[in-house]
Amino acid sequence: MAVPVTSITCPTCGTHSAPISAHRRHLPMCPNCRGEMSTTSTTSVPVTRTRRNRLTASAGATATPSTSRDHLPPLDGNTSKNEQDRTGRSTRFSGLSNFFSFGKNKNRNHDKDLGRSSAQKELPPISPGPNSLVTTPVNTTPDSNSTEKEDIILTKPKSYKDFQDEVEKAKLSGDYKTILEFLEITFSSFHNLNLTFKKNPSKEYNTLDISGVDQDFLNSVYECMDVVPNDIKKAVLKAIINSLLKDMKKPRSKDDLRAYLILVQNPQFTGISTYVIFAHLLRQMAALPDQDHHFLVHWFKLLSPENFKALVQRLLQFISVRLFPPHPAELPPMNKCTWWIPSATKVLALPYAANTLSTPPIIPYTDFYNSTLDNMDLMSEYYAWQKPSSSQMFTFCQYPYILSLAAKRTIMQKDSEQQMIIMARRSLVAKVQQRQIPDMGMLFLNLKVRRSHLVHDSLHEIAAQKVDLKKKLRVTFAGEPGLDMGGLTKEWFLLLLRKIFRQEYGMFSYDHKSHCFWFNHACTDSMQEFNLVGVLMGLAVYNSIILDIHFPLATYKKLLSPAVVPYNNPRSSVGRATFTLDDLAALHPDLAHGLKELLEYEGDVEEDLCLTFQINMQAYGTVVTRPLKANGENIPVTNENRQEYVNLYVNYILTDSVYHQFAAFYYGFHSVCASNALLMLKPEEVEILVCGNPNLNLEELEKVATYEGYKRHDAMIRYFWETVKSFPLHMQKKLLLFTTGSDRIPIGGMSEMSFKIMRVDTSPDMLPMAHTCFNQLCLPPYRTRKQLKQKLIIAISNAEGFGLE
Repeated sequence: MAVPVTSITCPTCGTHSAPISAHRRHLPMCPNCRGEMSTTSTTSVPVTRTRRNRLTASAGATATPSTSRDHLPPLDGNTSKNEQDRTGRSTRFSGLSNFFSFGKNKNRNHDKDLGRSSAQKELPPISPGPNSLVTTPVNTTPDSNSTEKEDIILTKPKSYKDFQDEVEKAKLSGDYKTILEFLEITFSSFHNLNLTFKKNPSKEYNTLDISGVDQDFLNSVYECMDVVPNDIKKAVLKAIINSLLKDMKKPRSKDDLRAYLILVQNPQFTGISTYVIFAHLLRQMAALPDQDHHFLVHWFKLLSPENFKALVQRLLQFISVRLFPPHPAELPPMNKCTWWIPSATKVLALPYAANTLSTPPIIPYTDFYNSTLDNMDLMSEYYAWQKPSSSQMFTFCQYPYILSLAAKRTIMQKDSEQQMIIMARRSLVAKVQQRQIPDMGMLFLNLKVRRSHLVHDSLHEIAAQKVDLKKKLRVTFAGEPGLDMGGLTKEWFLLLLRKIFRQEYGMFSYDHKSHCFWFNHACTDSMQEFNLVGVLMGLAVYNSIILDIHFPLATYKKLLSPAVVPYNNPRSSVGRATFTLDDLAALHPDLAHGLKELLEYEGDVEEDLCLTFQINMQAYGTVVTRPLKANGENIPVTNENRQEYVNLYVNYILTDSVYHQFAAFYYGFHSVCASNALLMLKPEEVEILVCGNPNLNLEELEKVATYEGYKRHDAMIRYFWETVKSFPLHMQKKLLLFTTGSDRIPIGGMSEMSFKIMRVDTSPDMLPMAHTCFNQLCLPPYRTRKQLKQKLIIAISNAEGFGLE
C-alpha cells in the first residue's frame, strides 16, 4: 500500500535525515548540531505488507483470503512441531486453543502495525485464519456493511431439491467433491451461511416472527452429515472455526444471529471430539446482548418440536459430559475451561424462555431437567447461591429450570432438616440455661388430638406451638397406643383434610366437572381455619408427606406470588398472579367455555347479550352482584371491550373474591415453608411436591417389592399381584393407603417406594394387616385366590385406626 512520507532537513547545518511517515507527530533532532529539523518535501512511497511470506495485493486492494485446510488446527488431537518447540510440551488441545487465541492476538498485532488504537471501530474485519491476507490503505476506512469477495458462494445448488440430487449422485459415484466444496464455502463465514440458508437472500428478515431460515434445506444439509466421509465432516468443522473467528468484536447483525441459529443446530456437536468448537460457539452466543437474545428466543419458538428437542438434549449432554466426562483425557482440563458450563447453561435459557412463551409449550418443561446434576453437591450450590458476596459466581440454582424435581426436593429436604436441627438446638440451649433437664420430646412438634374433635384439637395444638412448627412433626391420637414412626402423621393429615374439605364445613366449594376445590368467597368468618390449612400444607412439604388434596394449578401460582413472604410489610399484596382463561378452565370448565364463546361471538355483543361490567355469584343460596370495575353496572360490554371484561371476570374469580381467605392460607403455608428454595420452583412442581405423582403403576410397584417369608414365585404372591391388578383404580389406591398410610405416589414414581409383603403364620381366617410406618403388608397363608381377594377387600375397605399387638 502507498504511505505518504516527508523528507526533513536541519536548517542550521543542512544535514538531511531519512524520510519519515507523514503521520509522525514529532520531528527528530539533528544528529550533528542537536537543533530541530524541518520538513522539505513530500513524497509517496509504496509499502508492501506481507504475512507469513504471502504476496500482498497492490496498494488499496483487498486480496481474497485463503481457506486452505493445511494450516487449520488439528481436529484429531495432534499438535504441530512448532507448537511443541514453543511450549516445550504437547497437549491434545493446544493446537485448537492457540488457533482461537491467534484470531484475537492477530487483530491486536494488525492494530499496532497500522499505528491505530485497538478501540477504534474503523479497523478492517478480522481475517479467517493465520494464512489469510488483508491489505487496506491506512487512510481508508472499510465499510462494515460491504460484502467482501470472500463471502461469495462459488458453488451452490439452486434449490433444496438440487442439493438432494447432488447428494444422491455422490452416494452412487462415491465422488463427494462437489458436496465438499459446497459445505466448505457455506460454513466458512456467517455471510455464506445466510446466502445459502436464507429463504430469500435479498430480504432482511429483521422481525421476531420470521427467522428467514429455510429450515427444510438446513435439515437436509445436516442429515447429509450422517452419510458423508469423515474428511468432509472435518472440513466442515474447520470451516466453522473460520466463521467463528471472523469479526468477533463487531456488533452483531441479524444475519449474524441467524448464523448462530443455524450453527447451534449442527448435529456434529453431539460428539465429544467437537466440544471445543461447540464451546466457543456457545460462548459467543452467551455473550450477546439482551436484545439479540430476545430475537433468538423468538426464533427458537419457530423450530419444529423435533429440532427443538434435539437442540435441548445436545446442550444438556454437553453440560453432563463436561461435568462427568466418561473419558477425561478426551476433554481439556476443567480448570482451563471453567466457562464451558456457564456458557452452555446461559444458552439453554434461550430455548427454555421460548418454550415458556409458547402456548402450548413446544416440549414438556421436564425435558429441560438434567438428572446428572442430581449427583452433584447440591447444597454447596444452594448455599453459594444464597450468599450476597457470590452474586457474580455461577451456580445452577441461578438457572433452576435445569435442576430436576428430585434435585429440588433434595435441596428442600436438606434445608428443612437444617432448620429442624437449628430449632432443636435452640430448645436444648434454652432448657440448659433454665437449669431444666432436657428430654426427647422437646426436639419434636408434638400434637395430641382426639379423633372426635380432630379439627378443634389440631387448631388449638398448632396455635399453642407456633414457635415449634419447624421441628420434626410427631402425632399422637388420644386413647390409642400407636407409636408415630410416620404412619400416624400420614393418617392425621388424611383425616383432617377430609374433614376440612367437606362441603358441609363451608370452607371450600367443589366443582364436579374439574374435581377441584376452591376457596369459598362467602366464608368470611373462618380465617383461622384457612390459616390452618396453609400450615398443614406447609407441614406436609416440610416433613416430606404427600397429601390427597385437589386444588387447581392457580392455587400454586398464587402460593408463589411472591415465593418469599415480604419481610416486615404486612400491607404487601400476596397471591396476585396473572391468570388466563386456561387457569379458570382448570377450575370451572363450563364458565370458561362461556367466556370463550363471548370472545368469539360474531354478532353485536352489546345489543344481543346486554351485559355490563358486573358479576353474579352464589352465596349460601342467594345471588350476590359485584361490579368488576368502578361504575361497572353502567358500563355495557361491547365488541371492543369484551376482552377487558373477560380479564376482569377471571381475575375476580381467582383473586379478588377470595383475597382474604387465600391470604390467611398463604401466610399459614409460608410460616412453615419459609425457604429460598421455593424461588426455584414452578407452580407445577409445587403441586407435585404437595400431591405427589398422579400416575399409579402397579407393574412398577411389583418390581420394587420385597418379601419376607414368601418368595417372588410362590403361588400366594402370584395370587396377590393378579388380584390387585384386577382391582379398579379407586381400590388400588385403597390398597396403597392401607399399606403406606397414603394413596399418593412419590415424586419419582412407584420405583422410589419401598413395599414389603411379610408372611404371618396365623389362621387363614384373619384379615391382612399393615405397618404403615414401614410400608409393610402382612398376609396370612390363604388357601385360595378367592379367599385372598375376599379378605383383602374387607381389610382395605375398613381401615382406620392404629393399635399395638
